[in-house]
Parts: sequence; C-alpha cells; structure tokens
Amino acid sequence: MLSPTRTVRPSPSGAVQDVKRDILSIEVLKRLDAALDTSVFGDGTRLPWHWLHFLPDAPTGSLAKDGHPVRNDDLAEEFPRRMWAGSRIQVIGPAPPPGENITRRTLTLSTERKQGSSGRLLFMTVLHEFLGASGVVLREEQDIVYRAASAELTRESGRRPADKRAEWARDVDPSPALLFRFSALTFNTHRIHYDRDYAQREEGYPGLVVHGPLQATLMLDLVHRVFPSARISAFEFRALRPVFDNGVFRVCASPGPGPGRLDLWTQDSSGYLGMQAKLVLAGEKEEF
Repeated sequence: MLSPTRTVRPSPSGAVQDVKRDILSIEVLKRLDAALDTSVFGDGTRLPWHWLHFLPDAPTGSLAKDGHPVRNDDLAEEFPRRMWAGSRIQVIGPAPPPGENITRRTLTLSTERKQGSSGRLLFMTVLHEFLGASGVVLREEQDIVYRAASAELTRESGRRPADKRAEWARDVDPSPALLFRFSALTFNTHRIHYDRDYAQREEGYPGLVVHGPLQATLMLDLVHRVFPSARISAFEFRALRPVFDNGVFRVCASPGPGPGRLDLWTQDSSGYLGMQAKLVLAGEKEEF
C-alpha cells in the first residue's frame, strides 16, 4: 500500500498566495448523496464537504480546448495537461455548521520536474487550509501532475493487481449520469469525464475517465456505510492509473496496520488498481 507519510504541515506565516470565501451549503451535500445513491454526506459533517465548495468560476468563454480554464503561467505551453494525483488530509476540528462563512487559504509548497515513462512531467504540491469561525478546521496537501501534450498513456501503463483481500467492497457502475453529476457538483469541466470523443481522440484514453476525487469520495462513502458513527482524523490517497467507464469498478477496504486504521483502494473491471488510500479514524494517532 502507500508508504508512510507526514502530518499535513501548517502554512508558513506570510506565505498564503490565494484566498477564497464561501458559505457552507447543506443543499449541495445532499445532492452529492443523490449522485452517489447514499445518505452519508447530507448532514454536512463528513469529508469531503470542502471539495464541493470554493469551486472554480471561470467563464465558459475562457476555457481551453480540454475544458480547463486557460492558464497564463510560464509552464502552460510545456505542460498543458493536468491531473489530481493525490491528497493528504488532516482534520483539525469539526466541519463548520451549514450557513457559516468559510475560507480557503492556498499556497504552493513545491514544484519538481521529472521524466516519466509517458514523457515529461511536472509535479506540484499545494496546501489548502480551510477555516470557519473557530479557525482552521482542515488541512489538505494536493499533488497535481502536469504533463506534455505529446505524453501518451497506454492501456498497459502502471497495471498492478490488488495485493490485499477486501473485507468490505462495493461495486460501482461509472454511468454517464454519475460522471456528469459529479462533474457538475464540483464544476469540473475537464472533457475527459463527459466527452467520449475528446477523451479518445485527443487524449488517447479508451473511454471516459472516472474522476480521482469521485473514487476518493466513494471510498469515504464505503467507510461511512461500514462504520456509520465513525469520524475521520486523517485520509490519504494516491492515483495509480486511470479507471474508465468500460465496466463496473470496485471500491474496497480492509483493516490497516493498527487500531483505527483502514486500507482502501479501487480496482477496475479487470482487477487492476486505480487508486490506493489510507485512513485513520478519530481518536487514533494522526500520523500514518
């Protein structure tokens, strides 16, 4: 599974690069329940409440060919394609109540160029801090991977079978309706999630791509179904390879190495890993 990692670090004083404000909405979280055929997120207290807030607001006319907002940074031409590769989330306090003003502070922690099997890559890690009236309630480090337009992902790349037996599992049909609804809930206009012709012709995928955050959300949903009263103190996930809409995929969980710990993963219709995750329940030590 994932290698050990650190507690999510607080932001250095004076280093914040972006601040967004929102109001915590219970209605959007109820719609997440509807999209996932579940009933665990609608009370607003459970992760990932923060992913459905602070959404992008770029006008349609400013979107690039891939559906993302046009970038004006120095690396946009060299690395036009991007993906959310993983996150480390630390829960500091309870989620703010519905209707409360909430704030997200963001800064870039690091950037690193690498040469991967699919071509040139740029790895960027950003830190988000989420605040309510009581102060910081959540920290999340996100890993974003940018790649060159010429980089191609083959069907064989990164294939790894699941190496654990699932104690709990749920099969999910990545229907066009589910992918569309999650894109709409998160205001994600990346065309690989809803435009099959673009995904196949322009980015070389065999089908529509199941959102990484959707897979992570479904893992959290599984935990809450199995442990209805549980609270989460830390959650980490990493994308290994894309999962496509060419068959039912499976969301899995098993006990982790120690009390209050769970290992989670997704596997595609062929049994290959799509994403791995680790989770710590509240009351246990937060470091993985």
